[in-house]
Amino acid sequence: MSLVIGKTAIGGLIIVGCVSLYGCAGQHSESAIQEASVDFQKVKEDSNVLRIAPKDVIRAGESLARADRLSSYWGSGSDVVHYAYLSRRYSEIAREHTNQVLNEEQAAKLELERQRLQLALRESKLLSVQQQGKWLEEQIVALATTQTERGLVMTLGDVLFDTGEAELKSSANRVVLKIVQFLQLNPKRVVRIEGYTDSTGGKQENLKLSRDRAQSVADVLMDLGIDDKRIQVEGYGDEYPVDANASERGRAQNRRVEIVFSDEKGQLGAAR
Repeated sequence: MSLVIGKTAIGGLIIVGCVSLYGCAGQHSESAIQEASVDFQKVKEDSNVLRIAPKDVIRAGESLARADRLSSYWGSGSDVVHYAYLSRRYSEIAREHTNQVLNEEQAAKLELERQRLQLALRESKLLSVQQQGKWLEEQIVALATTQTERGLVMTLGDVLFDTGEAELKSSANRVVLKIVQFLQLNPKRVVRIEGYTDSTGGKQENLKLSRDRAQSVADVLMDLGIDDKRIQVEGYGDEYPVDANASERGRAQNRRVEIVFSDEKGQLGAAR
């Protein structure tokens, strides 16, 4: 009698143990599927990933679907985890491939734009230097907002940058070309490029963005042949607003890059 009870008890323990193990495996499988689903959803909703790496997205979806199907079968926990891992890996590969291609596209775009600017600059040199110099000086004066104690100041408005970005838009090229030509025809003049933001965002974030935007303008000038010794770069963040930050119009006015020109002898007014 005791032997029968002992066998029954042992059998019960085995069943309970199996159920417990299956429960743990099932929870692990569900977690793996959930993580893979989150990753797949992100790549599936990214238009750049769909454009650049559609095959990897399809593989991620197929692996996820297989993991989901297997999750309903007893004892397939390891297979579920395996295919969920494959799905996450394909999603990761899709993102990596997309980032690589986007970086290459951006580099090619910047190089093409630089070549176009240099070509325009070479073509402009065919004009009479004297006529060009006089015309450019008039243009610089016309574009400058005001004559200040710091010098003649030209403002590049927020429309020349994407929101939160430091890279100059192509719409800034005409102004930048005039600045380059003016500096080439006036080799003693130097400039100070000052970046400003509105009050949105943190102080350090604004300070970095303002300097990055000013440096972006400086980089274009240097790419087009202006010696870096003739360029100073400053970032002031949300300091020195020109309008109230209470309205969108005011904030747009405050998001700007100012180019301060020295006098003909190369003397710049004091920095802020």
